[in-house]
Amino acid sequence: MITKDLLRVSRRGGYRPQFVAGDDDARRLAARVLGVFQGHVGERRGDLDAALERLERDADFKLVRGFASLLEREAVFETRAPLPPRRARRVAFEAAEAVGVASEEEREEALAAAADGLGVAPDDVEASLYADRDVEQLLTEFDSRWAPEELLARYDLSLAQTALFDATEVRVRSTDPKALVSAAKRLGLLYEIRVRADDGPTDREVVVTGPDALFRRTRRYGTAFARLLRTVAATASEWTLEADIDDRGREYLLELSHEDVSVPGVEPLAEPSFDSGVEADFAARFRALDLDWDLTREPEPLRVGTSVMIPDFAFEYRHADFRVFFEVMGFWTPEYVEKKLGQLAGVEDVELVVAVDESLGVGEAVAARDHRVVTYSGTVRVKDVVDVLREYEAELAGEVTADLPGELVPDADVVAVADLAADHGVPTDALDDVRFPEHRRLGATLVRPAVLDGAGDDIEAGMSLSAAEGVLADAGLSDASAALSALGYRVEWEGLSGGTVREKDADGE
Repeated sequence: MITKDLLRVSRRGGYRPQFVAGDDDARRLAARVLGVFQGHVGERRGDLDAALERLERDADFKLVRGFASLLEREAVFETRAPLPPRRARRVAFEAAEAVGVASEEEREEALAAAADGLGVAPDDVEASLYADRDVEQLLTEFDSRWAPEELLARYDLSLAQTALFDATEVRVRSTDPKALVSAAKRLGLLYEIRVRADDGPTDREVVVTGPDALFRRTRRYGTAFARLLRTVAATASEWTLEADIDDRGREYLLELSHEDVSVPGVEPLAEPSFDSGVEADFAARFRALDLDWDLTREPEPLRVGTSVMIPDFAFEYRHADFRVFFEVMGFWTPEYVEKKLGQLAGVEDVELVVAVDESLGVGEAVAARDHRVVTYSGTVRVKDVVDVLREYEAELAGEVTADLPGELVPDADVVAVADLAADHGVPTDALDDVRFPEHRRLGATLVRPAVLDGAGDDIEAGMSLSAAEGVLADAGLSDASAALSALGYRVEWEGLSGGTVREKDADGE
């Protein structure tokens, strides 16, 4: 973004930033500004500024300064001085107070006295006095990422962002609405998704405002709108944007599209996964359980009458084409609650679970809309959600295991039950009722008896547990405890020194 005093905008027939992409004169000017920076490496900032001022005499002042403000972010300025400037000033001013400087000779005398106190030459003191002022700093490095054409594109993006400083509402239609909604949440903005039937990159329009817009129109969220534009331009292949602009009390309409603005050679802003601690905490705890459900953040929008809503999550069942949407309802304002209840009433033909903050007192109202409800206070209890998902699993059990035979003969001598279940597209516990005539089940592993017996021939009582584990691992058996038990052994532990293999007694101990 550039500062508002450098904004170049036309107000004829609307509110239109004066873009420069494709303008040959602007490209040549951008090349000259780049050249000024490149030519002043090793020189004072004051000399750089003077060169830019000379350039401004023959060109648009705001355009030159706009280019320069972007390029300064690519420049490294450093203070170079024989002495730390603050120390040099302190000693020199103390010497000047003692001398009582009122003439050039007395000034030199004060500098000489300061130099004696610092153990340096008077010229070093003088060279250090104001070396940390901006104009005295040296341009030590300039390695711009942008050629002239890219600088024009970067300028146009910054110009459009600055034009949004005075926006009171922004409406965006984007081919990547999920990234747009995530960015709006991250920036603390409110959004509503509407459906529009006219031409555009999509029929979904995201209307973005600030929280204060519930009570009055305000421009205080302009910088957030500007940052939102960057995400839109960086993530969507096609998009259109309309913004209501409050320009000193007069309202204008700003219209932009992907044809106006792009993000040259810069990675898009990383979008956070979550917009609340409640959601982030729930997702982390749910994923740690490693269930048969994959958790997706912000799935595709759901149609709600003439509008749409994007649920917070979706649970994807790994063993069937089945999805459950999940919404966390924790925002406390009455306006939001009323709006959310209206959306939930319009959601049809999908499975939706809603976690409702107990303080809202609307759990029954949500349930009345034929959605499953779990209530929470502070954090969403994962067990409550898992219990609901288990109910779905029970309903799907017949469909999932319909093609599963009652008897299986795996080709491998040793196979993990989980791997075999995955091959057949069923949950692991679906194999509990299946017979394996050629294998023996040892915990989470199926093994042919001959393989188990062969490993048993190399194991004897008294050998160390680590040695026995090595023998079993060579046979492909990772569950040493179950395998040893099947072979008639137990492990006798000897403190921290490890375990020893012993034969079970008559009672199996």
